[in-house]
Amino acid sequence: MNHNTPITPRPLPLSPHTGREQRLASADQLRAQGIAAGEVAAHCRPGDWQQLLPGVFLLRPGPPTSEDRLHAALLYARRTGAVPPQGPDAMITGLAALTLHRFSSAPPLTALDRIDVLVPRTRRLRSTGWVRVVRAPESPEPVELTGVPVAPVARAVADAVSGLSDAETVRRLLTEAVRGGHCEPGAVVRELNRARLLTRPHVVDAVDALLAEGRSLSEERLYEMVREFALPDPLWNVDLRLPGGPHLGGVDAYWPDQAVAVELDTRAPRQDEDALWSEYTRKREHLERLGITVVHLTPRKLREAMDQQATVVRTALMAAPDRQPAAYVVVLPR
Repeated sequence: MNHNTPITPRPLPLSPHTGREQRLASADQLRAQGIAAGEVAAHCRPGDWQQLLPGVFLLRPGPPTSEDRLHAALLYARRTGAVPPQGPDAMITGLAALTLHRFSSAPPLTALDRIDVLVPRTRRLRSTGWVRVVRAPESPEPVELTGVPVAPVARAVADAVSGLSDAETVRRLLTEAVRGGHCEPGAVVRELNRARLLTRPHVVDAVDALLAEGRSLSEERLYEMVREFALPDPLWNVDLRLPGGPHLGGVDAYWPDQAVAVELDTRAPRQDEDALWSEYTRKREHLERLGITVVHLTPRKLREAMDQQATVVRTALMAAPDRQPAAYVVVLPR
């Protein structure tokens, strides 16, 4: 067969999932359906099939759609010959994933010149063409969006940030992840830390803005909880001190008559996490030795189960008469 030999028409391969003609197929899929490599090569002429990536073919003429490119990237990542994966074998990550998660700060798929695919660390794959292979020691559980396995937001943000040098773009992505309710700041910072991105100055600056944004949202939810569930009004954002003694620490809400304090845990994993945790634990233990009940709330608990957290606070307030009187403390604005 040479380049002038007519190609005998044959039915296109059928999708094993839908039973309809496939737009895309891997070399292995074509071989399994009896289409030899020579016939595939003969089809790959102008006006017929196209090879989009090594071993991945678009089985029709015309430019590939955004959906074609996503599925082609996954087909490339799932080629045989790689080490069998432990857990999910491949998923879209990075900016393409954030676009699928409907991030307004991520570019449309048509504007992306690269698609990131997350695979297990053991896969023997190389980045090629417009596909960048990202390896993970432990693959997260993918989310299916528009029929495509996609990395969770926090992981997708970290993979996107790893390829970005523009500080404003990084800041917008991180802020939208939190402000849009996609995930908590701690989850994003944890993934950035795992990816060793917290040594980059523009990423550190964006993380500081992210944590401030996350704390502001959590404080708003705490105000909403007190208002919506008719809890007594506390003193907001105060410092506690022993009379003439040391500073005990700041709390987000304090009911002096009941000696109940609420503290929002908006810490995020950083290199100094152990030191931060030790400081937080010392403060909490000191307050409780003085008879002050400390209610610990996380942003996630407030967002996902506000009614339950209101019940916890109400229970602590109602139990105050049954406890030993707390030590007298001085309350100052923070």
